Amino acid sequence: MIRFDALALAAAMAGASAGVALAGDTPPEIKVPEVSVPEVSVKDAKGWYVRGDIGYAVNASRNDTTFHAYDPAGGDYSSSRFDSSRFGGDFSGGLGVGYQFNDLFRADVTGDFFSGDFDGRVSSNSPCSGGSAGTGCSTKAHSSFRAGSLMVNGYVDLGTLAGFTPYVGAGLGATRVSWSSVNGIGSCVDGASGCGGAASVSTRYPGDSDWRMTYALMAGVAYEVAPNIKVDLGYRFSHVAGGDMFGYSAADSVAGAGGTMGRDGALSRHEIRIGLRITTW
Repeated sequence: MIRFDALALAAAMAGASAGVALAGDTPPEIKVPEVSVPEVSVKDAKGWYVRGDIGYAVNASRNDTTFHAYDPAGGDYSSSRFDSSRFGGDFSGGLGVGYQFNDLFRADVTGDFFSGDFDGRVSSNSPCSGGSAGTGCSTKAHSSFRAGSLMVNGYVDLGTLAGFTPYVGAGLGATRVSWSSVNGIGSCVDGASGCGGAASVSTRYPGDSDWRMTYALMAGVAYEVAPNIKVDLGYRFSHVAGGDMFGYSAADSVAGAGGTMGRDGALSRHEIRIGLRITTW
């Protein structure tokens, strides 16, 4: 009995030693610290915005500025055009309101204003009004115009990189062009007969106004300078259809002339524009 208890004690001691050895072979448990990641709220680019722009037309051209001369003797009209013409004064400004549908698409309605001057020259082998037969006439014409456009525009934003968002766009609308009176000064030119110091002749032609179809193509880049405020730098090509420019003088009207005497050609404007967009999201 004593021998059995001794054997049992020896076996228990051997088992305990083996357990200690196995415990020594197990690597210690490594605790990984928990990292808390804050929730990030992504705000959709969606909502209303207002905008304001100023621009300068680096190249504006108006083609085919024509007029119809009236001959009271036969009641006939003859078509002609200015030998040279120049348009100046190319600053513009505009305001608008729009809506951003998502990160890619937005649209706005804008009203733009611009004005300019016109200087033209036309020469004729016929004498100036009241001039001697056999002389010619060189006429200088001067006028100015004001124009207001109402446009509906759509844009595609091409993604944002380092705060810069390039875009392309197109617009369609109408422009009302209002001409002031055209003042023409005719000077006698020697021909088969000499002018002999003939005085210049001044004639006033009343200006006309009308609406013209207009389209525009745009490209540029916007940069967010502050929350809800973007600076927009872009290029815009706009095309305004030609229309009525001026009517007949009082003397021609009394002699029987009617209708529109002068028409300007289509106006193409290449503008550099800078503006601000204030968003609501």
